[in-house]
Amino acid sequence: MTSGILLVDKPLGVSSHGVVSMARKALGTKKVGHAGTLDPEASGLLVLGVGAGTRLLTYMVGLDKTYVATLRLGYGTTTDDAEGERIDFPEGDLASVSIEALDDVLARFRGQISQVPSTFSAIKVEGKRAYDLARSGAEVELKARPVSVYRLERGEPERHTGYIDIELTIDCSSGTYIRALARDIGGALGVGGHLVALRRSAVGPFDVADALAHERIEASGLRGLAESAALVMTPVRLGQREVDDLRHGRAVGVHDWPEGVPLAAIDDASGQLVAIIECSAGRSRILMGVPEA
Repeated sequence: MTSGILLVDKPLGVSSHGVVSMARKALGTKKVGHAGTLDPEASGLLVLGVGAGTRLLTYMVGLDKTYVATLRLGYGTTTDDAEGERIDFPEGDLASVSIEALDDVLARFRGQISQVPSTFSAIKVEGKRAYDLARSGAEVELKARPVSVYRLERGEPERHTGYIDIELTIDCSSGTYIRALARDIGGALGVGGHLVALRRSAVGPFDVADALAHERIEASGLRGLAESAALVMTPVRLGQREVDDLRHGRAVGVHDWPEGVPLAAIDDASGQLVAIIECSAGRSRILMGVPEA
C-alpha cells in the first residue's frame, strides 16, 4: 500500500475533513489522517499521513506553525472571527491607535504568553466541544494556557471608516489560537478586534509552497517516510545487523545517538525508514515499527 506524507494547500470554504476525504478517494485508501486541522474559513497547509505515514503524524501534531492573518480593529465578535455577531467597544477610539500604540501592544504578545482560547473552539469541556456548548447557549469558561509566539510582525495598517485592517505574520507554538490573539490585541488597544482572514503557510519544516492543490492530489506527491521523519527528528543510520534486529523487535546498541528523544532509524543501504526509536542507557527502545516495503 502507498505510504508517506502528503502536503495539501486547503482552499477557503472546504473543511479539513473534506480534504482528507478527497485524499482517500484520490489515493484509493481509507488510511489517511492529518496533523492538525484548519477551519473551513481558513486556507493553507494541511499535513496528511497516508498508510504507514499516519503513524508519523504523532510526531508532527506538536510542530510549530506559521500563519499570515488579517486582524480587524474597531469591534470584536462573539466567535473572535468574521462569522460571529458584532461586539462594540463604546469607549474605544480608533484615532488613538497610532503606530506607536500598536507596536507597544504587539510587543506584549511576543514570547511566552497566557492565552484563553476562543469560546468557539474545538476544545472539549466535560466531553463536549466548546463550540457546541456555546452554540447551544451554555456558558463556557475555558482556562488560560501558556503558548509561545516567536514572531509577530505587522504590515502597514489600512484605515477604513469604522475599522482598521492589519496583516500579521505569526510564528507560534502548536495550540496557539490566532482568533484569540486577534481578540486580545484588540482588547489591549481598547477598540476590540477579531480575525477576518487566516492562512497557514508552514507546519514545522513543511511549507505550503511545496503543497499540492486539493484538486490535484495524487500518489506522486507523497513524500517518503524516511525523508519526512528525518525532517522532524534526528536520523540515525543502521547497518544490516541492526536493521534485522529492529525488524524482529530486538534492541540495538547505540553509538553517539541522542538519548530521550525520538530518532528516525533508517536502513543505510536502502534508505528506508525501519522504526522510530528512543535510546536510554546505551540501548534502544522501539516507539514505532514500520512495515518493510
